[in-house]
Amino acid sequence: MLTKTLIEKYFLAEKQESLLFISIGIIAILLAILGWLYFKTAFWKGASIPFLAIALLQIIVGYTVYARSDEQRVDMVYSLDMNPDQLTKVELPRMEVVNKNFVIYRWIEIVLVLVGMGLYVYFRENTPQEFWKGFGFALCLQAILMLGADYFAEQRALEYTAALSSFSVKK
Repeated sequence: MLTKTLIEKYFLAEKQESLLFISIGIIAILLAILGWLYFKTAFWKGASIPFLAIALLQIIVGYTVYARSDEQRVDMVYSLDMNPDQLTKVELPRMEVVNKNFVIYRWIEIVLVLVGMGLYVYFRENTPQEFWKGFGFALCLQAILMLGADYFAEQRALEYTAALSSFSVKK
């Protein structure tokens, strides 16, 4: 059942998770900088690349979600009472796209985990190729973190979408 509380809960959790994404991104950037400038080993130079690249994505996505969540929350709570068609005609289709995108993200993240794991395992005993071992390690770690965060975000989105769907049917 779609309620103001459910809407509030969904968007507040989305906002909190976006702060988690930003925090993970900042930590990954710090690791990349430490790896490149302080540790200076081939392993850490390799690890710095995926740490930095994925961290930038995490920060951009995290900030975007954080910045829009409050406005969306207020709009949807308002729409529940004052403009229910907004929920049916705009929010429900938006959430259906969001849910489809989560499936794409999941598969991309699984591929990145497997590629990272493969690189790490393949080069684990190959000292001249420490760069690729580090690259694989960081890629796998970042992809696992993204996969875990997106799993919880997807579960929330599915619950919210189901409530929107049942609201649309009842209306």
